[in-house]
Amino acid sequence: MVRELVLATRNRHKGEELAALLGDLGIRIRTLEEFPGAPEVEEDGATCEANAIKKAKAIARATGLPAVADDTGLEVDALGGRPGVYAARYAGEHATYEDNCRKLLRELSGVPNEKRTARFLTIAALATVDGNVQMTRGVLDGQITERQAGTQGFGYDPVFFVPELGKTLAELSPTEKNRISHRARAFSKMRELLLQHSEHVGA
Repeated sequence: MVRELVLATRNRHKGEELAALLGDLGIRIRTLEEFPGAPEVEEDGATCEANAIKKAKAIARATGLPAVADDTGLEVDALGGRPGVYAARYAGEHATYEDNCRKLLRELSGVPNEKRTARFLTIAALATVDGNVQMTRGVLDGQITERQAGTQGFGYDPVFFVPELGKTLAELSPTEKNRISHRARAFSKMRELLLQHSEHVGA
């Protein structure tokens, strides 16, 4: 059985979301704060899949425990799919969430609502110490707003509008977001993998 699982992220907001999504599995969820010697893994892959796999495998090797990592891209149709895999550093290597949102809104200035369609894509990767990897994916379709709205969440949540809910992700409570988000969809499938194959993952 899997008894412990390391979240391969130093992003506090993401760690909190992942812990909430996986927290009732009866598995001890560990964070990288508990492993100060764990490496900083450069996310230099050309795809979300490559980044998620690289992070999960590196942290599993470093900690000696199964590790789960994810990477998320934001694809905006009017921008030809940008920022894509570069969403976290869209406005620069050390960009803040606010910097990235502002750049995105600037680039979409004048684009009508019907052409502001976008989607979040999350790839989650589970790596064992021996290097075996399994992946899941989650997609959330929506639109980019003309201005920021809401104070919950992080990243592009204030500018990502979910039409069926009539709100941005940042206007949802954490519980509401964890029911419908791209990350929630990827990790609901990851939960199934952990439950179905735990005896192999923990071996």
